[in-house]
Amino acid sequence: MANFTLQDTNYTSEVNQTETSTWLTGVLVFLAALNIFLAITASLGNALILVALRKVTSLHPPTKLLFRCLASTDLFAGFISQPLFAFAIIARIERKANMNFQYLDEGFIVTGFILCGTSVLTSTAISVDRLFALLLRLRYRNVVTLKRTRSLIACFLVTGASSGLIYLWNKSISRIAVNFFGVISLITSIFCYAKIYLTLRQQQTRVQVQVSQREPNEGGIPLNIARYKKTVYSIAWVQVVLVACYIPYFIVSILRLSVMSNGVSIEVVYLATVTQIYLNSSLNPILYCWKIADVRKATKDTISQVCFLFLQ
Repeated sequence: MANFTLQDTNYTSEVNQTETSTWLTGVLVFLAALNIFLAITASLGNALILVALRKVTSLHPPTKLLFRCLASTDLFAGFISQPLFAFAIIARIERKANMNFQYLDEGFIVTGFILCGTSVLTSTAISVDRLFALLLRLRYRNVVTLKRTRSLIACFLVTGASSGLIYLWNKSISRIAVNFFGVISLITSIFCYAKIYLTLRQQQTRVQVQVSQREPNEGGIPLNIARYKKTVYSIAWVQVVLVACYIPYFIVSILRLSVMSNGVSIEVVYLATVTQIYLNSSLNPILYCWKIADVRKATKDTISQVCFLFLQ
């Protein structure tokens, strides 16, 4: 979801300055190598998660589809966008900034908008989905359907693609729009989990009062609060890591827009925050396996099957 361009910020001219070239080249080599490594881990990890999710039956189908979308965007971010980003850094180290690399920059910027933007929007949709599950209760499965979820994901993809096309037309407008909607998405997710926390506390207090007064439970089939809490807790970890990975980028991007700073220091920090965004694609598979028991079991079974086939 990031406008990762290096050319439109006087990057090449800054690199060519003698007094900064040595340490800057070292930092860029490190970032390029790190992004290549993360591209491999993101691709392999999310491919494994996609196979494992096919075996998971405990998740509600629309929720499962959102997780598959999130894993897919992380997979293609690691397979397409992040290698292009690493190669663009290497190109600048070699100081071969010609028109071909300008097109390369635009290519990974557009793919970054589509993939990382869809990832943020999907993560927000997962938090809204969990809030709906708590508030709607029995009506949840009638409101949140596979058909509506597919339409929502299609809207996310169109939004990401539109952001990329706007970038090709007007970079400034695109940056402002991406930062605005990105921050709004993160705020929405935080609001949803805060609302879930407060609602669960109120329900817990009400249940304690009912037990103390020996009152029967209110009509209707209650939500399995224990199971719901476990699911929300697991998904919340994914959201917390996403916020931690994306917030630095939005802060630096807003600073760059407001102060119009094009210095070497701000550009190095900016590239580091973009790398942090890509780091999220590698961390998500680890979180799925760590916090969601069914995904962890399915992943272990998949790895065992792959190893068995490989050793035959």
